[in-house]
Parts: sequence; structure tokens; C-alpha cells
Amino acid sequence: MPASSNTLPLPVSRALRSLGRDLAVARKKRRISAAEMAERLFISRDTLWRMERGDPTVAVGTIATALFVLQLHERLASLAAPREDSLGLEKDEEQLPARIRKSKQSAPR
Repeated sequence: MPASSNTLPLPVSRALRSLGRDLAVARKKRRISAAEMAERLFISRDTLWRMERGDPTVAVGTIATALFVLQLHERLASLAAPREDSLGLEKDEEQLPARIRKSKQSAPR
């Protein structure tokens, strides 16, 4: 793994490695070669192998496209879905501001 993975929390590194392994297994179950998968993703085989090892420098768009190719993309939308009941979620959404603006700081004259 690249040095940048050292800055990630351990659970994040583990989750990325697990995701990479799962993508590799899904690819192999579908009998898609590494060369064919890389071609479908418009990436090199080296990048594919880095993704399948859980390298955090692989673009999230590449991972999302891999999920699409493997027909697992419907799971992507639910990753950050709240786990609350729908009534509690509706009340929370009502309290969210419609727009968040940064306060203007007066420029020095």
C-alpha cells in the first residue's frame, strides 16, 4: 500500500481492503479477466490491482464504475442512508436550513 494509507484510520484501511477483496471476488465469479475489467473501467491493470488491494488513492469514480460493471451499483446509493425510522428522518429534514451561507468578512481597507 502507498504511504498515504498510513494516514487513514485503521478501520477505514480495513474497510477498503475488504471492499477491494469483494470486488475481486465478484469479478472472478463473473469470469471477467483482469484485462477485460480494466478495459471496461478505462484504467490500467495496475490500477485495477491497486483497487482490488484496497489502495485509498484509487478514485471513487473508478470504484463506482466497477460496482456498475459488476451490477452492484444499487448498493452505492444506500451507503450513507440514515438508519432512522422515516418519521424521525422527516422531522430532522424539516429542521435543516435550505441554504448554508458563509458569513461575509469585512475586507481590510
